[in-house]
Amino acid sequence: MRRNDFFFAVLLGLPVLTIGVAAVPHSGPAVRVAAVAHVHGAPAGPSADPSGDPSSDPSAFPSGGPSGAPTGDPSSGPSGDPSAQVTPSTSAPPPAAVPTGPSPADFIDIRQVPPKQAGARPGRRASRGSLVSRCGRNQNGHRNPDNFIVAPGVSNGAHHTHDYVGNLSTDGFSTDQSLQQAGTTCGGGDKSAYFWPVLRVTTPGDTSGQDGNNGTILQPSSVTLRFRGNPVSKVKAMPQFLRVITGDAKSATNGGANARAQWTCTGFSNRVTTKYPVCPRGSRVERILDFASCWDGKNIDSANHRTHVVFPDPATGACAAGLTPVPQLHMVLTYNVRQAQSRAIALDSFPEQLHNPVTDHADFENVMSNRLMSRVASCINRGRRC
Repeated sequence: MRRNDFFFAVLLGLPVLTIGVAAVPHSGPAVRVAAVAHVHGAPAGPSADPSGDPSSDPSAFPSGGPSGAPTGDPSSGPSGDPSAQVTPSTSAPPPAAVPTGPSPADFIDIRQVPPKQAGARPGRRASRGSLVSRCGRNQNGHRNPDNFIVAPGVSNGAHHTHDYVGNLSTDGFSTDQSLQQAGTTCGGGDKSAYFWPVLRVTTPGDTSGQDGNNGTILQPSSVTLRFRGNPVSKVKAMPQFLRVITGDAKSATNGGANARAQWTCTGFSNRVTTKYPVCPRGSRVERILDFASCWDGKNIDSANHRTHVVFPDPATGACAAGLTPVPQLHMVLTYNVRQAQSRAIALDSFPEQLHNPVTDHADFENVMSNRLMSRVASCINRGRRC
């Protein structure tokens, strides 16, 4: 294109492509046409640069590069200037393995646990008797991941499986009335609901369970549900439908304020730990779950399921002023664990609790008739074994 034609086209606004720097020959001094990096007459922008180099457009990255770093020669790298900066790889590292628990630190040889100190000694007015409610050991396989006390009306509200004895209907939708109308595994007409998280034997690589709770469920070899007295006073019958929980299912993250886990081995009852006990040959694993027994005298439940019934003073065994001593539920669960499995047991738990043994807990609702509960209190106050 001749020079006059070029300028005429530009003046008319016609699109004209110019590439690089051109010198137009004529009889006078050479006229240099400035390099134009776009189509004349078309909208200008970074994408109009045929070189694709954003650094050629001062408005592309005001700070130099996309992240504010100085831009280098796009041709630099392995095939360019060896001193040029090489852009590091942006590929993400492989995700770390998610811990599942329990850890080796969660186990201890029971023979390494020091003997515990004796509890409060019974006084002159102590209620020394006890009554055992015989409800079996869940031979009927009544299990579900519900909790009608803490998560009423919710399926899988516990995110871990519970063993149940006593009331045959217990699930996440149970009510006082539905429990009262159901059957029971207990003798003597006790329709109470008793439940706790299952214990499993785990297998490496097994992910077949729900919410991270994998392995084979161990059925208890024995379940003892004993109602006991108070070391300094007589007890009164607990009200029907009183709900009591013990332990904290989230104590691995909440802290130990409400933790009540007690683990031991048969033959070592004076040695109690919050870890999984490794028992010697011939000894069985035991879980001990003691419930609160100082009732406020009015409520059968509370918002946090704890403040309406609390634990007595650990040193004296006395209930605080204004509280009423009621029979204390003392639950003992025993398991046959083979030596080869002694460090492979795991308590069902919420996923984030990593099967920590300190999260052991249990739940209870009293569905005994008033007449039956009065018999329990009478047996305890008279010092009998019923």
